[in-house]
Amino acid sequence: MGRRSRKRAIAPAPPPREQPPSPAANAVPRARRPKAHRDEAPKPIWAPFPLVELGIVLGLVFAVAGLIWGGPQGRTLLGCGVAVVCLASLELAIREHVTGFKSHSALLALVPAAITMTLLSTVIELPVDTGVRRLVNLGVTVAVFLISFLALREVFRRRSGGLTFRA
Repeated sequence: MGRRSRKRAIAPAPPPREQPPSPAANAVPRARRPKAHRDEAPKPIWAPFPLVELGIVLGLVFAVAGLIWGGPQGRTLLGCGVAVVCLASLELAIREHVTGFKSHSALLALVPAAITMTLLSTVIELPVDTGVRRLVNLGVTVAVFLISFLALREVFRRRSGGLTFRA
């Protein structure tokens, strides 16, 4: 039988240092990403400043002032107030939808549909009868709404971990 050879250590090896875990090791797979909780609403990038709430209050003040004022200036104030409230609410709906917090697919799909209807009825003139023009406008608008709705629903499904609806 042969002898076993031993390696002589000159200095004892230092104990292995603990390294912080890499971000890739702690990453949750996309399919098993935790769902957003009810108490954890998505925060905007201007989080401590209540910009959306102030926009809604300002829009309401404009709308009430427009109703009280009356006349052409009152209608302008009313229109501006409604526009500011709509923009602030739209921002909140987009933020909640794309983070998977709440589904706003139908509401958000109405925006491109309304823009399409406005463009078709005011800008683009079809050289056909009024009844046919209205049917074409309605058909195109419904198609834009359905395509937008299905695409937005898919975005929410991916962000929420597989859900297609969350109220």
